[in-house]
Amino acid sequence: MEDCVFCKMVAGEIPVTKVYEDHAVLAFLDIGPVSDGHTLVIPKQHYARIHECDAEVLGQVGACVGKVAGAVVKAMGAEGYNVLCNNGRVAGQVVEHVHFHIIPRMAGDGVFTQWPAYKYPEGRMAVIAENICGSFG
Repeated sequence: MEDCVFCKMVAGEIPVTKVYEDHAVLAFLDIGPVSDGHTLVIPKQHYARIHECDAEVLGQVGACVGKVAGAVVKAMGAEGYNVLCNNGRVAGQVVEHVHFHIIPRMAGDGVFTQWPAYKYPEGRMAVIAENICGSFG
């Protein structure tokens, strides 16, 4: 995609601070980190959302996410990490190119301090599961 900032990074048109690269995947430090070592892992091929991504490419990216996460945790001395993939603007996706955030975490770091969980009303879970099962195709 000619207007995609991540595609321009892959093409070498925009500089990045690379931490990993192979034939299918590029990983680099996020320029707006949530924590030190916050890294993005992207497929070199352009896909806007994860469900649009070719299964083979997604497998290659997934394998690299684990490898890069391990290196980030070791390098940063992190106690844990989050792996996030936002899909669509309403989900927080700013760049419309599949990417995984690896966010190193330390106890008390103040990152993601609240998870907005709730309980389903009686019967709602079964209806939702049925709708999802009927949507594969």
